[in-house]
Amino acid sequence: MANTPSMSGDPLDGTSLAGVAGHLRAGRRSSEAITRAYLDRIARLDGVLGSYQHVAAESALRSARAVDNLLAGGTDLGPLMGVPVAVKDIFTVDGMPTTVGSQLDLEDLLEAEGPVVRQLRQAGCVILGKTKTAEFAFGPAGTNAVRGTPKNPWDAAVARLPGGSSSGSAVAVAAGLCAFALGSDTGGSIRLPAALCGVFGLKTTVGRWSTEGVFPLSPTLDSIGILSRSAQDAALIYATVSGRDVVLPAAAGSLRLGWFAEHFFAGLDPDVEASTMAAIELLKGLGAVTIERRMANLEDRARFNGTLVPAELLATLGRDRFDVERERMDPVVAQRLSAGLDLKADEYIAMLRAHERMKAVAKAEMQDLDGWLAPTCAAVALPLEHAAGIAEGTELARRLTRNTGPMNMFGQCGTSTPVRWRAAPLPAGLQVTCQPFQEERALSIALALEQVVGMPRMPDISAFTDQRAAVGPPAT
Repeated sequence: MANTPSMSGDPLDGTSLAGVAGHLRAGRRSSEAITRAYLDRIARLDGVLGSYQHVAAESALRSARAVDNLLAGGTDLGPLMGVPVAVKDIFTVDGMPTTVGSQLDLEDLLEAEGPVVRQLRQAGCVILGKTKTAEFAFGPAGTNAVRGTPKNPWDAAVARLPGGSSSGSAVAVAAGLCAFALGSDTGGSIRLPAALCGVFGLKTTVGRWSTEGVFPLSPTLDSIGILSRSAQDAALIYATVSGRDVVLPAAAGSLRLGWFAEHFFAGLDPDVEASTMAAIELLKGLGAVTIERRMANLEDRARFNGTLVPAELLATLGRDRFDVERERMDPVVAQRLSAGLDLKADEYIAMLRAHERMKAVAKAEMQDLDGWLAPTCAAVALPLEHAAGIAEGTELARRLTRNTGPMNMFGQCGTSTPVRWRAAPLPAGLQVTCQPFQEERALSIALALEQVVGMPRMPDISAFTDQRAAVGPPAT
């Protein structure tokens, strides 16, 4: 081991995306050097962590060199130019395979590369590869029995749930294997892995960013989002992709924030309760007003995710494909998917109408509020053994989405900010949700929260380097 070259440092350690942009333009760093550092870290760590499904090393280096040449020639594509990113493996990316986390042949269901990925390319981002996902993006625990489950980087001794379905994206960001990553959120698939892996997550409103070129789990609820090291980075990414100004932190003393003690704050893991309540008290200390609210039938609203989503996924896959290929699917996904088999047309239409009513109720409840606060997930990252069987996995999915799923049914946008109380060993997330298409407001609140809780601390991944010799290279 003494002769083993040292691993490249995390290019974002101690700086922000805006800082990286400044270094690139000042000539202190190059996109090629940053890209090589990430590729080196992937090669050394991802055999253990398993966050990538496909690593596009050659094309990433070609893109990085092209970006450096453009910068040298005076062409500036914006603040994300030269930044290496990862993309969840439900997005089509030209020149890269798309598995959707499945062994099934889904080529007939895949679309051409969509506008969000194209926007990243036009902004000069370097795409490192595709990150793992739960099969069909249908799994809040982040487990995948057919393509492999990424390992939560906060514990090298115990395999813990990464959260899903954007599991690989969250793990890659937390472990310093990319600068930021694209994900998607249907019932919590960005916010949950963000909370469990200790990174920042932004879920946009359905329709804010086009889902063209993204495999559809539930067209009614699917939205695209970002996993990043901080709210500060996410604000820059969101502004660049959306063509908007970068939002500034809200004044904490002007905020009116609602919370639902009876549902979202009940039955919390002690560390989650301590971490989230401490963060809320910090906001209140700066003058933020918190207002307790009640809303009937929140449990019933959350159950819509258990039937509406599988019915829409079945419509995409087709019943014949499901019947023939079920045994090749992740058994937990197959079991959850079967819940949509018996849904009748009138029941489905009733759900869509109920969804619209829920959005109207939530909008009315938020008229006098800037946003809602809630723990993103009631528990910290559980050991993988908690999802060992079909029954356990199905029940776990319901438990994990208790606080995130209703927000999708309400049509809201939202964020998850890493918060940790004192020496809590694992991170927790504080969720902020806002009315539809108020992403800037959600980000401004998250930025204010980040100012009071501090920048997120990333996990110590040095213990994972000792495990790499026992495993192979990242999946391709």
